[in-house]
Amino acid sequence: MELKVCRKSKRIILKFSVFEMKVQKSLCFNIAVMKLFALLTSLILTSYFVGAQTNSADSSKQLREFVVSGFSNNSVKSTSMHIERFSAEQMAEKAAFNLSDVLSKQPGIAQMTTSNSISKPVIRGLYGNRILVLFSGLRFDNQQWQDEHGLGLSQIGLDRVEVIKGPASLLYGSDAMGGVINIIEEKPMAQGKSFDFGTQLFSNTLGILTHAGFSKRDSNKWSRLRVGVENHADYADGAGTRVLNSRNGGYYVKGGFGFERKGWIQENSYNFSYNQFGFIMPDLATVFTEDGRYTRSMAGPHHNVMLNMFHSQNTFLLEHSTLKLNVGVQSNSRKEDEGGGQISLNMHLISVLQNLKWERQITKNTQFVANQQFTFENNTNYGGRIIIPDATFFEGNLSGYLRHKANGLILEAGLGANFKNIKTLATRHLNTPNDSMQPFVKNHFTVNGMAGAAYNLFESVLLKANVATGFRSPNLAELSSNGIHEGVYRYELGDPNLKPEQNLNMDVSLEVDRPQFYFNASLFDNVFKDYVYLAPTQMKYYGFQVFKFMQQDANLHGAEVQFIVKPQSIKGWELHGSFASITGTLGSGGNLPFIPAAKVSSSIRKEWRLRGKVTSLFIEPEHVYVFEQSLPAQFETFTGSYYLVNLNTGMTVKGGNGDWHLGLAGTNLTNNLYADHLSRLKYYGIYNQGINFVFSVRKSFKW
Repeated sequence: MELKVCRKSKRIILKFSVFEMKVQKSLCFNIAVMKLFALLTSLILTSYFVGAQTNSADSSKQLREFVVSGFSNNSVKSTSMHIERFSAEQMAEKAAFNLSDVLSKQPGIAQMTTSNSISKPVIRGLYGNRILVLFSGLRFDNQQWQDEHGLGLSQIGLDRVEVIKGPASLLYGSDAMGGVINIIEEKPMAQGKSFDFGTQLFSNTLGILTHAGFSKRDSNKWSRLRVGVENHADYADGAGTRVLNSRNGGYYVKGGFGFERKGWIQENSYNFSYNQFGFIMPDLATVFTEDGRYTRSMAGPHHNVMLNMFHSQNTFLLEHSTLKLNVGVQSNSRKEDEGGGQISLNMHLISVLQNLKWERQITKNTQFVANQQFTFENNTNYGGRIIIPDATFFEGNLSGYLRHKANGLILEAGLGANFKNIKTLATRHLNTPNDSMQPFVKNHFTVNGMAGAAYNLFESVLLKANVATGFRSPNLAELSSNGIHEGVYRYELGDPNLKPEQNLNMDVSLEVDRPQFYFNASLFDNVFKDYVYLAPTQMKYYGFQVFKFMQQDANLHGAEVQFIVKPQSIKGWELHGSFASITGTLGSGGNLPFIPAAKVSSSIRKEWRLRGKVTSLFIEPEHVYVFEQSLPAQFETFTGSYYLVNLNTGMTVKGGNGDWHLGLAGTNLTNNLYADHLSRLKYYGIYNQGINFVFSVRKSFKW
């Protein structure tokens, strides 16, 4: 990596192998920035010197004290990357509809939705193939390139979810441009057997999510099994209007077994899910007869998604180092039923994955990690309607990472190389010899790197800075679309000549961690070269407007602030607050699509530790205000502001063998009628969900 500073032209020119980008940045702080810096500095120094120590439980530390299991096993304070953690307990308290809904509660994370059930996470304005999802340590692909394809993973049977904000292509390969979502499954208890079950009841959809699990550990062997079922009727908006065919359901089976031997630890897991999602269209009422309010029938148009995954994680403890081998196979079947069992779209994606990692502690304070990844994917069409061609993908990644710690300063740096091959095959109704879009082969080679530092200014004050690059090859829809996208009623045209996207992200954060006060502020600037986006044209095809995938340079920048106050004089009380704002622009001056509006969240939490039958109790009212999105993209619309009033409460009750955990959560308690900017249904005049209560119960048994 080469860095040049030209003070006369006030430009920073960064060269990284074949990736050269000019980033226009002023070298001088303006007065407003200096005032903000002075204010933050005063706040840090005040919080450092004021406040006594206490041994009371600090829930704010749950956000930060954890082990990063994605690439290297270090605490969050020992890395320059911006990483956040969501435990199983936190996810259970929020009583969200799905995993994306859980993650969207945090600053800088939103969700793109097509009703309650279909959603995908948006990290700092990036989503889909610009966000990499890891499951059991391996890349997870769920055909997420299309807007109405959700993440498709249940929150049951998980230990935690870790989110890396910012590019991490050095560590994980392509698609990790905006961040990484690392989903970590539950582990059996230390010894013995356990059984647990949990149920959630949803008032708005009269829905249910219930699951039960059994685990066993006997000396050096362990096993686990979990089954679950989910079912929801159509939801209603704030005016009580039913959103026809927004129903969904799913079945889940999760199993695992493993062992520990001398120098060898193996963890194997199998995951099965089958989900059905109702398909929502603007004129659905004209072709679909309205049925009972709370019916679960899937007689109308809907998606059928079946997922099978097997992963094997192996850790070999060598004399002076550690070798980790992770292999897996994933099968994703996606079908669209037009109603009455008539399958139109039928795609099957097979993925074979492998990851080899070698870790060595060179000295007491210096660690080196070498990482190698291999991915092979094959997509095949079996249905009559085809929107992307049959294709194969091959990707190989090799990288090295170095970490050094000394005198409160942590330095990180890494360099990696990636090769990706995309080959489309002749596919009926799409790219046959008579069609303009022909099969093609694309080979992309890129080099990526990262450098960062974390420094303890004081015992409780941490400053982080990180610079990293990322890349992504255009997906099949962007390269080869040539037809009507019925979900949004437009004709989409791909471009096989699109170049790979590359980005450079600069992230700085300031953290204050005191017993009575936690504060974190982050600023980021994400510069893209050859950003791919969809734009309308002047052409029409049989009345459908033609949209074409194009690319140009782009920029995303924003800020995130989070704080937690725990007054020493009022035990059990906590004040939580957060703010996030993102702006995305194209090089030509236009705005990027699907950029979430700025959001402010605040809540007051009160906890009681009791000695009777009820051992603990908490209540947490929350207020969320989402600003208007007045900077829509070319084919988007202005979105007004809205606010939500939510409530989380729960208690722990002593049981005969293990405690009972009871919870009651309410969302949109004022029953506001609103449409979020990232809701794809707002263009049909359909609003988000109205008031909803979720009652939950969990119970575990151990012997």
